[in-house]
Amino acid sequence: MPSPRPRSLAFHRNFRQLWIGDALGQFGAQLTGLALPVYAVTHLDATEWQMGALNATQTAAFLVIGLPAGAWVDRMRKRRTLIVADLVRAVVLAVVVALALAGHASMPLLYAAGLVLSAATVFFDVAHQSYVPGLVGLDRISEGNSKLQATQSVAMVGAPAIGGALLRVISAPALIGVTVVTYLASAVFVGRIRQEEVLPRREDRRSLRVEIAEGLQFVVRQPLLRRIVACTSIGNLFNAVSSALLVIYALRVLDLDEAGLGVVFSAGAVGGLLGAVVADRCARWIGGGRIVPVSALAMGPAFALVPLAVPLADVGIPPEVTLIANGVLFSFAVVVYNVAQVSFRQRLCPPALLGRMNASVRFIVWGTVPLGGLLGGWLGTALGVIPTMWIAAGGTLLSALPVVLSPLIRMRELPTPDHAAAAAVDGTP
Repeated sequence: MPSPRPRSLAFHRNFRQLWIGDALGQFGAQLTGLALPVYAVTHLDATEWQMGALNATQTAAFLVIGLPAGAWVDRMRKRRTLIVADLVRAVVLAVVVALALAGHASMPLLYAAGLVLSAATVFFDVAHQSYVPGLVGLDRISEGNSKLQATQSVAMVGAPAIGGALLRVISAPALIGVTVVTYLASAVFVGRIRQEEVLPRREDRRSLRVEIAEGLQFVVRQPLLRRIVACTSIGNLFNAVSSALLVIYALRVLDLDEAGLGVVFSAGAVGGLLGAVVADRCARWIGGGRIVPVSALAMGPAFALVPLAVPLADVGIPPEVTLIANGVLFSFAVVVYNVAQVSFRQRLCPPALLGRMNASVRFIVWGTVPLGGLLGGWLGTALGVIPTMWIAAGGTLLSALPVVLSPLIRMRELPTPDHAAAAAVDGTP
């Protein structure tokens, strides 16, 4: 008799609380991602360089504290870390709203807010990815990640459209104020999780430097993981180059309004939602190993539609249509890629090393994002917005090479180590 299919994680109480909290946080993050740059461009007359700097501050913490954050998270209760990170983000955005409504907003204020938000996000993301395996079990990781990716995609679909519509009737600071509420609500739901966490004994701890080195060495010594990290970091670099100038490109070059930009973001994100729904099916059809290079390779042609919006507009294709097509194809490929590689990382890594492994990966793959933001601001100033978009498209295509030219392209299944057996052999508890 075949074993009965396990109930969906939607019926898993603790995962459901995390799922709802994550949904609220993702919705707030998407609103912030729309409102902050729109406010900078339309109210503070931000230049290309200033937008690049703003983009860099929002991810700078991954480069500055990304590595030690993993070791710290492995020593902390992850549920408490998630709650504190949500509360910090809510307080920072509340300060931005208050100063903006009082007429004291400035680019330095947004830079400072971006830095603090990025630090809180580092701890939230590392704790979040390290929390899921212990919450649902190693055999349910793919389902859990697919549901969380679906939530993010739904937020990417709904939040920008709602935000763009709201910007017609309320100010950008008021819209940012909505995100304060979503982060507070996220903290409440995460706080409802009831699962005891077992922390490593204090006497078993080593120096912070040694523990950080263990996480980084695990990443760089795993051949397949090393190639995946290289692909992701290069892709993030060039995506950040484009993201730094995307609002300027849409509002000033393509002449869209704020509501139109919100619709573009929302409609394009439908591809990510579809990708989250079919990610497991794609992996079974194409192969859990092969899906990584296939999805990475699909990102380059999809990304090229961004700079193509200008020449296609000259032949009668509205730029909104081209940008939506880009968003659908690109977000679909990204989500399928992320579900596959994140699930592989979580299965591959010993549980005690998850926080440091995730932090090491994020240090490498997100550490390129602030550099890409600064590079995008500099290229936009020196070469112009459209040439910079073409450079970003070419870089995105090249980023797939580390996984395309690797054993992954021939692998149907990815290896899954037996951590319990390894621990028994080593004599470790």
